[in-house]
Amino acid sequence: MKLHLVSLGCAKNLVDSEMMMGRLMQAGWNSTPDPGKAEIIIINTCSFIESAVNESIDTVLGLARYKQTGVCRRLIVAGCLPERFREDIVHALPEVDCFLGTGAFHEIEKAADGSLDPYECFLPDPDLIPLQKQEFARAISSPHMAYLKIAEGCSRHCTYCIIPKLRGKQKSRRLEDVIAEARFLISSGVKELVLVAQDTTFYGKDLYPPVSLNRLLEDISELSDNVWIRILYGHPESIDDHFIRTVAKHQNICSYFDIPIQHVRDSILKKMGRNYTSDDLRRLYDKIRSFVSDAALRTTVIVGFPGETDKDFEALLTFVKDVRFDHLGVFIYSDSDDLPSHRLPGHIPESVAKDRHDQLMSCQLEISLENNRKHIGRVYDVLVEETTEDNLFSGRTFFQAPEVDGITYIHSDQLQIGSFVNIMIADAYEYDLAGEVE
Repeated sequence: MKLHLVSLGCAKNLVDSEMMMGRLMQAGWNSTPDPGKAEIIIINTCSFIESAVNESIDTVLGLARYKQTGVCRRLIVAGCLPERFREDIVHALPEVDCFLGTGAFHEIEKAADGSLDPYECFLPDPDLIPLQKQEFARAISSPHMAYLKIAEGCSRHCTYCIIPKLRGKQKSRRLEDVIAEARFLISSGVKELVLVAQDTTFYGKDLYPPVSLNRLLEDISELSDNVWIRILYGHPESIDDHFIRTVAKHQNICSYFDIPIQHVRDSILKKMGRNYTSDDLRRLYDKIRSFVSDAALRTTVIVGFPGETDKDFEALLTFVKDVRFDHLGVFIYSDSDDLPSHRLPGHIPESVAKDRHDQLMSCQLEISLENNRKHIGRVYDVLVEETTEDNLFSGRTFFQAPEVDGITYIHSDQLQIGSFVNIMIADAYEYDLAGEVE
C-alpha cells in the first residue's frame, strides 16, 4: 500500500517526519510523491505562530479532497497542531481520521493500519515518551545532508513561545545514541550533519551526569574529516567559551553561529523572558569574532512585540547595522491567547509591525550584499546539491545553512551531486553567490 507524507515547519519537525516514514516503510508501506495515488495521507503539522497554524489547516483541507477524488482511505494529522489545540481540533477538522500529538509519533503504524480508534486525538505527555535510541528506521529526505536532533523540548520560559507546552521540557539524547546515529548517517553517504534542538547549545546540561556539547562535537568531528558539522538554534545564555573554541579548533565544524536573539532592548528582552542584555550580546559577538576569524553570524529577531516603542525598534535597527550579520531572519510578533505575552499591555498595530519588519529587511538586504561582495575572488569548498539547468549547479558554502540562507551557483559542465568542490567566487548578489570550479 502507498502513503504520502507532508512535513511542515522546522527542521526538528522534518526529523520526526523522517522517523515516522522510516518506521512505516520498514513495516512494508511504500511512499509516493503523488497524494492522488496514496491510500494513506499524513501531515506532520506546525503551530508555532499564526501563519504556521493557517498553513497547517490549509494543507489538511487541501489534501482531504483526495478522500473523494483519489484512493485515500485515511487522513492522519500529527505533530504540533493537535498538540496545541487538543480535542477541540477533532470537531474543527472532521475530515481527519486520526490525530497524533507530539508524544504519539510512535503510534504512526497503528494510525496508518487503522487499529487506533477513528476520529480520536492521541495526546500522551511528550515528557513521558522515551527519546530515540540506537534505531535507524529513518527515511532521509536528502541523500547528502541530514538534520541530527540532539534534544527535544525546552525548559526556558520565553513569554512569546508555545514550544515548551507542545514539546515538554528539555530532554537531551544520550551521547552514545547521538554518536551512533551520526555514524550511521555518515556511512549512508551524508556529507553534512546539521545538529538541531530547540536550545541546541544547552545540550547535555539536563543529563546525569551532565554532558557538554563540546564533548559531543569533538566525538562527531572524529568520525570523518570529509563531513561538515553545523549547529543551528543556539541560545545566548547557553553559549560558552569552550563551545566557541571547539568550533574554531575543528576544520570540519562549520564556523557558523546561529543564535536567535529576538531583540536587543533590555526592557523588551525582560518582557520576553530572555535573561541577557544588549551589552551581553555585543560582548558575545565580539568574542566569537575574536576567537573565530571567519565566523558567519546568523540570528532571528521579533518586531512588534507588545510594548515595543519606536525607540526600542531604533535600538534594534542600530544593533543590526553595527553587528552586520551575515544572515538575518525577521518575524512579526504572533499573538495568541494561550501565550503569556498575550496579557502584556501595549499590543502593536499590525501595520506598524509590518513597517518595522520591512525596514529591517531592507537594511539587511544592503548588509548582505556588502558582505557577499567580500567573497568575490576567494575560493571556498562548496557542497554541490542539485542541477538547476544545463551547465549550472547550486550548492552551499560553510556560511550558507540549508533552506534558510542563500546558495552558491556553480558554472560547470559536470559535477557530482553530494560532492565538495573548490569554487572561485566571481559574482555576488543580495543573498546568493556565483562562481566557477577552481
